[in-house]
Parts: sequence; C-alpha cells; structure tokens
Amino acid sequence: MVQNHRESPSYPVFRGLQRPLEFMMLRGRYIYWGAGTVIGGIVGFLGGYLIAGYILALFFAFIIFSFGGVMIMVKQKKGLHSKKEYNGLLIFTHSRCFYKKW
Repeated sequence: MVQNHRESPSYPVFRGLQRPLEFMMLRGRYIYWGAGTVIGGIVGFLGGYLIAGYILALFFAFIIFSFGGVMIMVKQKKGLHSKKEYNGLLIFTHSRCFYKKW
C-alpha cells in the first residue's frame, strides 16, 4: 500500500499587508484627503491668480492648505475608523434603533 502524500509548496507571506497604507505621515484614507488638499490649493491659486492677482492667489492657496492640513491632522488623530459618539440613550427594539438625547 503506497500513500500518495503531496506537500503544497510554501511561499513567504508578507505580514505587513494588515497595516494601513502610509505615505508622508498620512495613513489610509487621509492620503486621498491630502491629495485633494494639494490639488485644491493649486486650483485655488490658479483661479485666484487669473481673477484677482498674485497676492490674493497666495491668500487663497494659504487658506486652502491651512484648512486641509488642520482637518487632516484633527481627523487622523481620532483614528482611521472614526465612529459616531452618542451622548444619550440608545434603545434597541427588534430591528430599529432609537436615539433619545437627555
């Protein structure tokens, strides 16, 4: 009696795939937010330059970059999977959830 035992080949598995993508201190979805901020700042600068001139264009770009950067850092500090925070009472009945704020 001959046993036909086949071993499956083993391949190295990269275990870092469980971690979020990181680029220049931005993680996960905030990479897209950063790209949107950069593109918005450039478009704001170009639009401001065409409409009003160099000084106002710099002002538009500064406002867009500042607001985008602050929002990214504030949101990223809360985590990649930010959830709603309820301060009241949640009542679960069958398949509905009621929220009552005290």
